[in-house]
Amino acid sequence: QVQLVESGGGLVQPGGSLRLSCAASGSIFAINVMGWYRQAPGQQRELVATITSDDNTNYADSVKGRCTISRGNAKSTVYLQMNSLKPEDTAVYYCKAETTTSWGSRLDYWGQGTQVTVSS
Repeated sequence: QVQLVESGGGLVQPGGSLRLSCAASGSIFAINVMGWYRQAPGQQRELVATITSDDNTNYADSVKGRCTISRGNAKSTVYLQMNSLKPEDTAVYYCKAETTTSWGSRLDYWGQGTQVTVSS
């Protein structure tokens, strides 16, 4: 079992910045990809950014140039630096870990979510 704990959300004014953190713990055999997704009220959950175990990154077009995803030295922590925030970035942000078990199966885990609100 893997647990993901997110932190760093909050209320910020348009144009401001936030840094989200997600720490994975538990019975981790291998984490292949970690990522951030978000879900606004009444909308589907969407990808924000992902990072692979060899640090390849992928971003949604809506956040390119404003957000940076990175991993900690232990590779079990992922960060999302968000700059120039807009009201449309308001959502619950979820951390996801795509893992491989010791017997070769893929298991995905989600965090509980952290609220980001961009408003003046």
